[in-house]
Amino acid sequence: MAKIDPLLLDMQTVNASDLHMVVGQKPKYRIDGEVRVIEDHDVLTEQTLGEYLFEICNEPQRQRYEANLDFDFAYGIEDKARFRCNYFFQRTGYGSVMRLIPTRILTLDDLKLPPVLKRLTDLRSGLVLVTGPTGSGKSTTLAAMIDHINRHHRRHIVTIEDPVEFVHKNNLCMISHREVGTHTESFATALRAVPRQDVDVVLVGEMRDLETIGLAISAASMGALVYGTLHTNSAPKTIDRIIDVFPSDQQAQIRTMLAESIRGIVAQQLLRRKEGRGRVAANEILLGSHAVSNIIREGKIEKITSVLQSGRREGMQSMDDALEEFVQNGLIEPADAYMKAADKHRFERYTAA
Repeated sequence: MAKIDPLLLDMQTVNASDLHMVVGQKPKYRIDGEVRVIEDHDVLTEQTLGEYLFEICNEPQRQRYEANLDFDFAYGIEDKARFRCNYFFQRTGYGSVMRLIPTRILTLDDLKLPPVLKRLTDLRSGLVLVTGPTGSGKSTTLAAMIDHINRHHRRHIVTIEDPVEFVHKNNLCMISHREVGTHTESFATALRAVPRQDVDVVLVGEMRDLETIGLAISAASMGALVYGTLHTNSAPKTIDRIIDVFPSDQQAQIRTMLAESIRGIVAQQLLRRKEGRGRVAANEILLGSHAVSNIIREGKIEKITSVLQSGRREGMQSMDDALEEFVQNGLIEPADAYMKAADKHRFERYTAA
């Protein structure tokens, strides 16, 4: 057992999502969204943290870390737990964040996500985006959606990630996990190969740059069902972000391609439960339609808000709608909803009560 393993395994006991370590401080767990010091651990020195970090990676990985100053990889402890690790340098020396990846993939029902998300797994083609800030549960939601496909459809699924997080066992589907830097040079390289691999479903772990975004939209336009993530907080901001990545002379073409391929945008935020431990996911959901396509083509993104309101019967909802429902059902504190809301005035009557 590696020296760091007890610290990592204790994350399951205390229900921590992340382990933070930097030279000059005690390790810290993130529990229910808050960073908490591990009081009974010594302050980390460069030597002790180095022993933790370099025992669980090989020499080529250590060289990449020291050359690039940042490094991502996945680490597993037998069949007990799996972690997404990020090594970085900061003012006092080494630093790392290790996120616990659940060994059991939770279903959409386990996560209590809106039922309409199941409809987004029945699609045969198009682009579905799950968005939100870091730590909002995007990967968990996407894993549940891929799992739903795996249990209900017979398809070839390719995941492209950096690193591979959730590992799916083949059920009805055949699933190929590709890790950037290990199994493929880049997200773009892997996406270019998709048309030659008889792929039905593609998961793009992160749409980071113009090339990756463009290739993902192209794959969706050519008949694949593509799932991707962006660090945006709402459906309108997601559309703007995609268009704005491209030079002005390419934006008209991208608008047209995106309008034709978009099938859904699920923006997600995590909030602390009002009572007890744990968090709950609030979702804004936009479904593709002729109206949405026209809005994207015309660049009138401000009209998306009215589409979200008029599409409630089809399963659409704004983030503020989701937050208000949670407040009314007593799931979250009104003050937390107020902080996450776009329309603050809407929640003032709850915080004043």
